[in-house]
Amino acid sequence: MGQLQANGKEVVHEKEGEIVVVNTCGFIDNAKQESIDTILDAVRAKERGDIEKVFVTGCLSERYMSDLEVEIPDVDRYFGTRDLPLLLKALGADYKKELVGERLVTTPQHYAYLKIAEGCDRPCSFCAIPLMRGKHISKPIEDLVIETEKLATKGVVELILIAQDLTYYGLDIYKKRNLAELITRLSDVEGIAWIRLHYLYPSGFPEDVLSVIADNDKVCNYIDIPLQHISDAVLKSMRRGTTMKKTNALLANMRATVPDMAIRSTLIVGYPGETEEDFATLLAWVKSQRFERLGVFTYSHEENTHAFALEDDVDHEVKLTRQEAIMNAQRDISLERNQSLVGQRMICLVDRQEGELTICRSQYDSPDVDNEIHLQSGDIHLKSGSFVEVEIVGASDYDLSAVLR
Repeated sequence: MGQLQANGKEVVHEKEGEIVVVNTCGFIDNAKQESIDTILDAVRAKERGDIEKVFVTGCLSERYMSDLEVEIPDVDRYFGTRDLPLLLKALGADYKKELVGERLVTTPQHYAYLKIAEGCDRPCSFCAIPLMRGKHISKPIEDLVIETEKLATKGVVELILIAQDLTYYGLDIYKKRNLAELITRLSDVEGIAWIRLHYLYPSGFPEDVLSVIADNDKVCNYIDIPLQHISDAVLKSMRRGTTMKKTNALLANMRATVPDMAIRSTLIVGYPGETEEDFATLLAWVKSQRFERLGVFTYSHEENTHAFALEDDVDHEVKLTRQEAIMNAQRDISLERNQSLVGQRMICLVDRQEGELTICRSQYDSPDVDNEIHLQSGDIHLKSGSFVEVEIVGASDYDLSAVLR
């Protein structure tokens, strides 16, 4: 979008224009279906004459381009994940290599996602990302600093670092895991108040990152570490390169180094061969670890992955039952944790206004996926992106109520 704008094109996000570009996901069944539905909506708009052309890009297009060209032929053209210059050319624009860091922010103005690398070198059996995104390629620190500086000038105060795997950052270009240095450099950018870390692989975790979190006030005491499972048999089949013992040691070190840490994780239930014993081990472990934030996916059998050769032998209803059991346990944990916060004061970031409520987040919460704080602000209008001190006065499963202090 930044490239198009630099070429003099008018670009909008999620609104109708003369040409619609659908950026797709091909990761799991639900995401693929959402992408297909969006493509079909755009095609119908084209048939009605509301738009002129439909282009499709992203992971679904990369993975299933030949199938899509047959099944949805009314799309004007399909592009893969690394076809940006071709897509721009089709849109009447030139790819400008000198536009380092130029982009349009499609999130609310005060926070932005910063992708620090593309692709993944991990061998996880269930994952199709390497098929669509290729091998891990880190962006140079200097380029990421420039992009962050430009985001800060646009009003971004919260920077959310993402990649298929943050922990691998730097191995390809610096020959070492260099995430800690990157975070430190980004924290020096004037205007950035919070830096949040998403998607850190547990195997080979660079533990110097924990020291940065503990010592740098700009780095949120928050980490998203997708652990996927804890049964040794399932972890081995998943090709995760770790064990229950190693995982528990890592989590213990995280909490020892950063005692005030919110750990977010995601799990997969219903993986091929997951027995009732495997699941019971997982459920008991979730109850013992008491994660601050947790999400659970049911296993999706993906073509051309290592696990696709295995029999998808856990019934769909069993998968859903196991997912529900873990989320019920997590709901109880979340409620207890939230209730323990009543009476405490904390600094929060203002996200938006909803009537007489101001919706905020603490450093322990990422947008869209974690808790929100419902601030009773009355007639006081608080600007999005500002920081306020609040006192927690109420708690539910996943949200908190607060008043200004």
